[in-house]
Amino acid sequence: MTQLTTGAQGVFVIAVTPFHPDGRIDMESCDRMVDFYLEAGATGLTVLGMMGEAPKLTVEESRDVVARILNRVAGRVPVVVGVSAPGFAQIDALTRMVMDLGAAGVMVAPPGSLRTDDQIVTYYTQVAELIGDVSFVLQDFPLATGVQMSSGVIARIVNDLPTCVCLKHEDWPGLEKISYLRREGVLNKRISILCGNGGLFLPEEMTRGADGAMTGFAYPEMMVTVVDHHTRGETERARDLFDAYLPLARFEQQPGMGLAIRKYTFAKRGIIAHDALRKPGAALSEASRREVDHLIARQEQRLKELN
Repeated sequence: MTQLTTGAQGVFVIAVTPFHPDGRIDMESCDRMVDFYLEAGATGLTVLGMMGEAPKLTVEESRDVVARILNRVAGRVPVVVGVSAPGFAQIDALTRMVMDLGAAGVMVAPPGSLRTDDQIVTYYTQVAELIGDVSFVLQDFPLATGVQMSSGVIARIVNDLPTCVCLKHEDWPGLEKISYLRREGVLNKRISILCGNGGLFLPEEMTRGADGAMTGFAYPEMMVTVVDHHTRGETERARDLFDAYLPLARFEQQPGMGLAIRKYTFAKRGIIAHDALRKPGAALSEASRREVDHLIARQEQRLKELN
């Protein structure tokens, strides 16, 4: 597998980790999930992200999941693996493991202990030294990490570290960061900017200069379609289709419920066998399931009208 580059674009879907109801990893569902993502038009996959329940896996399970997904992908698209961890020993071990398996690069979020700009820059400088020539994605997700990265700090990291090839932009919504980083003279190279937050601001992010999305949603084909139409200059068509999916995307963004909603929808669509989250993790109530079903029905009707 070739390494991730600054030219990454399109939709890198954040993969869920399927489980059986008893907590075992469902490898057969992993295969179906990969097939579905690729058929939906994903240009890459990201494994063991925050929505992939990575902290709930053992090191051995992480290796097995990454190996299974890479085997199923079979080199058709690049696969990025999240290796964020409290200490450098874990990051180093995870990076070596997944790159040996054939990953295209790794994603690293900052630990919550970082407070100052210099601390953030120093941390990523040390990460880059640790992992050597491995391409990495800088994850800017202050809602989850508690670390506020200014546009200037991101620019310093990108300019100083050649192996930082992609920003996973996940501020809320932080659109001015994209505009700043795309401003002439700010960066000494053009990096890939892929956006998160379930695609909730995707049309605006694309207009500001993003290259696509690196996130999850129960209907990843929405993100593929929006990016495709936007790239072709069909921005109003992109927005019309985005609006059809927006109610469910909004519902899925509820803190503490988002992954359960996504897995419930995936199971309903036959992509994974079970909607189980590994504990700790709550299942959806019957009321929430009815609400999701209602949103899907309205979404399907609106898509028929648009087509």
